[in-house]
Amino acid sequence: MGQTLQCISPIDGTVFAERLTLSPDAARQVAQQARKAQLEWAARPLQERIDRVLAGIAAVGEMNDVIVPELAHMMGRPVRYGGEFGGFEERGRHMAKIAQQALADIMISDDAGLKRYIKRVPHGVVLVVAPWNYPYMTAINSVAPALIAGNSVLLKHATQTLLVGERMAQAFHAAGVPEAVFQNVFLDHATTSTLIAERAFEFVNFTGSVNAGRTLEQAAAGTFTGMALELGGKDPGYVMEDADLDAAVATLIDAAMFNSGQCCCGIERIYVHESLFDAFVEKAVALVEDYRLGNPLEETTDIGPMAHVRFAAEVRAQIDEAVAAGATAHITTKPQDDGGAYLTPQILTGVNHGMRVMRDESFGPVVGIMPVADDAEAIRLMNDSPFGLTASLWTADLARAEHIGDRLQTGTVFMNRADYLDPALCWTGCKDTGRGGSLSVIGYHNLTRPKSYYLKAPSD
Repeated sequence: MGQTLQCISPIDGTVFAERLTLSPDAARQVAQQARKAQLEWAARPLQERIDRVLAGIAAVGEMNDVIVPELAHMMGRPVRYGGEFGGFEERGRHMAKIAQQALADIMISDDAGLKRYIKRVPHGVVLVVAPWNYPYMTAINSVAPALIAGNSVLLKHATQTLLVGERMAQAFHAAGVPEAVFQNVFLDHATTSTLIAERAFEFVNFTGSVNAGRTLEQAAAGTFTGMALELGGKDPGYVMEDADLDAAVATLIDAAMFNSGQCCCGIERIYVHESLFDAFVEKAVALVEDYRLGNPLEETTDIGPMAHVRFAAEVRAQIDEAVAAGATAHITTKPQDDGGAYLTPQILTGVNHGMRVMRDESFGPVVGIMPVADDAEAIRLMNDSPFGLTASLWTADLARAEHIGDRLQTGTVFMNRADYLDPALCWTGCKDTGRGGSLSVIGYHNLTRPKSYYLKAPSD
């Protein structure tokens, strides 16, 4: 018998779904089935694989009326936002669109008697370990290009979003992707590590915590299994003196608070030029004070509960520690704040980098705001972090943004935008945020390996 995984709904603390994990032997069999099926799948024409993946994406869209309230029950996102299908489809369709180009042979020469080229060939079996915060969009980042490239995929989803993998597998199977080629699996941590150590997979794509990423790397040590790891983040925003103040407030505060702050590239710290600092804070506080915290199944709710009580407890601890150390909390506790998963979104000033709220990943609805004197101070503070996923720069000067961006230790630089994933660009990070990259042409390169051909005709 396997371990029972339970999704505890943040709405009311009840068990929303539960599933049994596979035993190690059963998990090995699933991986072996995937390996056998992969060879036939990779032999199919690329366009056929593209078409079936696109049909699977469309089939997920047909389930959206069921998926949206299901997500609210599992991880607390308000139904008013309509789920994730827009981003899910945008990413999947873009990867389908560029597949022919991204996977094309690199021809070196095709002369009389000698042909030289480099192919992109699938790794084999790819394990995708997906997170709960954007469970469909984060999964499709790897699932779509991995399948299109000719890999078979095992999808292991987070316990908090237990039903997402089942929904995706159901849709893709109905669209003609063979069941053994795309399998949803329920695995405990120990079995996952055991399979990685046994080289059950040729590639692992993981999105989650730094500690979990380290565990997977340790499991893979000596196996030479390829890995892409998107781990923690503490993304900064910098508002310069020439910024559009209203646009900067609206975008950065939304990026800090949307999805109850549970966004991989959410803004967790903001640096504002001292000439705009007071006005920025005043507008930001007014915006957040107007948020309606409540049951995510109600259309009037702007911000729902955090996905789990323990996540909210960590954010509360960071806020309380900062206030005890001299920070000012600007948002009055909302009546719906129950001391559990329902947490008042908070803006802090008087913060510094000695406080955990400005150093550790919060992954919740809190943001610290600091004044800065100039670009040099802002760059120093933005780089003063163990993480490096995105940075958001607010200015009217493109050249200035590029100059600052070149000095930032980050995976993506935004100008006058935040908390967005452009599928044409590589989604990547540095430092403790991890390594590798998904989406774009580079995403295909990470999900395949190069194979060289030197074909010389026999001499006369």
